[in-house]
Amino acid sequence: MRTLVVGDDALLVELDSAEQVAALHAELLRRRDAGELGPVRDMVPAARTVLLDGVRDPAALGDRIARWQVPPLPPTQGPLVTVAVRYDGPDLAEVARLWGVTPREVADIVGGTDFRVAFCGFAPGFGYLTGLAERWHLPRRPTPRTAVPAGSLALAGEYAGVYPRSSPGGWQLIGSTDAALWDPGREPAALFAPGVRVRFTQEGP
Repeated sequence: MRTLVVGDDALLVELDSAEQVAALHAELLRRRDAGELGPVRDMVPAARTVLLDGVRDPAALGDRIARWQVPPLPPTQGPLVTVAVRYDGPDLAEVARLWGVTPREVADIVGGTDFRVAFCGFAPGFGYLTGLAERWHLPRRPTPRTAVPAGSLALAGEYAGVYPRSSPGGWQLIGSTDAALWDPGREPAALFAPGVRVRFTQEGP
């Protein structure tokens, strides 16, 4: 763990893995809710960092955090969101080939994985989901698509994700969902938020 003061009132904590980020983010939320953290305006997890903004004394907080013994995050901690998916993506056959399995087995592998939203970015409502075993990590497409349909379930590297709206993208598309990932009229607007657990269920035969 490494802590860096950013500007006058922010602290960046660097970590070695997505699992450590998730554990620290959960610990920060717990301590904030218990009144043990002090004033923090916002906490933003990313792939290997957590940014704390609006901190009264970031250097002192960094020293405190560096001394914490942060427990691993239990796999069942956090709210659960279930998303129904049709495995009809244009890259499904290619993903099956890269994995050495059948397209139906791709659905079984993804459906049998307990995902967690590690962080959000790219577009409103887009969550980067971790949980795939290392042997299922995939390269991005060599040529990105100029338009990926909204609701596309996609894989790239260690992550899974669902495109909340049509946008360019270079991830491998394996399925689709009708779930609304981002709805400004809903509270909260985003279906996925850091720490939320996600399971994909198969829709149809």
